Amino acid sequence: MALAAAGALALTGCGSSGSSSKKTGGLGGGSSSSSSSSGGGSGKTYKIGFEGPLSGDNKQLGINEINAFNLAIAEANASGKNGFTIVGLPSDDVGANAQAPAAAAKLIQDPTVLGVVGPAFSGPTTATGAKYAQASLALISPSATNETLTSSGFTTFHRIVPTDGVEGLATADYLAKKFKTVFVADDKSTYGAGVGDVVRKELQKKGVKVTSQGIAPTSDYSALAQTVKSSNAQAFYYGGYDAQAGLVAKALKAVNYTGFRITGNGGKSSVFTSTAGSGGDGFYFACGCLDATTAPAAAAFNKAYTAKFNTPPSTYSPEAYDATNALIAAIKAASSSGTPTRQSVEAAVNSLNFQGITTTVKFQQNGEVAQATVNLYEQKAGKIVLLGDITKQS
Repeated sequence: MALAAAGALALTGCGSSGSSSKKTGGLGGGSSSSSSSSGGGSGKTYKIGFEGPLSGDNKQLGINEINAFNLAIAEANASGKNGFTIVGLPSDDVGANAQAPAAAAKLIQDPTVLGVVGPAFSGPTTATGAKYAQASLALISPSATNETLTSSGFTTFHRIVPTDGVEGLATADYLAKKFKTVFVADDKSTYGAGVGDVVRKELQKKGVKVTSQGIAPTSDYSALAQTVKSSNAQAFYYGGYDAQAGLVAKALKAVNYTGFRITGNGGKSSVFTSTAGSGGDGFYFACGCLDATTAPAAAAFNKAYTAKFNTPPSTYSPEAYDATNALIAAIKAASSSGTPTRQSVEAAVNSLNFQGITTTVKFQQNGEVAQATVNLYEQKAGKIVLLGDITKQS
């Protein structure tokens, strides 16, 4: 996963806060050079980073995000409205804790980087959040959702999506209205186990009988599938990422498990669909993310993204677009008082009130976004479609 900008080009066509005084406590699309297209205005150039998976099993969520990152930068530079040019610097963490420190170091050690979109995943955020805070480098994550990230002392971390706590509670409440027995499995990752635990505990509080199992990522989920079927659980929840979720769905179909099947935001992507095959149809997804292909507010973004990358935006593309534009807005605000620094940009991020296409990017004191919605999706005939706010689904 050490591809950086060249790898991002080759890959083109998913579960994470503010200033040190206020907080204690999911690629392709172009290289950084393409992100710094003409039209900046004053001749001043500022750099922003992106950290996420640019390769490996979970790269699709990173592709979705860095495409939107590059689009937002290209549009800002072409407009000339900011009076400066933005250059994007991608850094590949493979979506893995072990590789994340090196990916973060690449951005931290470049003194011209004023802020970072990401990290994309919760595990890498846990592995790097303290280092980013020490460097006074503002983070706006489009997709890192582990509930503890904003209470872990990562004082420059912000996110524009609901936490696993919010998503997990909403998912469990939805399941508890419909089923009396649920099997909960997770991939033992920071994200998967975190959201899985939230779902388990909330279901149990509501009197639902829960059977659970943790299973590290593998290529063979036949044993898990047979265990799920033998449990006679009316519903199944999987906490984990898209590649493995697709294999789980395929295995469940192979044993003819007919119960309700649902996963979280980490499983919702085209990788799930291609991996699961027909086993993905009838699978549901809970995600604090917007379907940019259908949402009226995202129509212009959808058109521009599709034209630039020859594919429609997918999971966390619009959130990454909002995070990037919000960070650029913070740099502009900081530049109004002189040459922006990491510290002044971080202060400006804390004070943001930016209207994006997915939400109003305005942060609470701990770095959580002020408002966010968890949506329910279903795969039908090989396509994941939006059903709407999960709290309003029967």
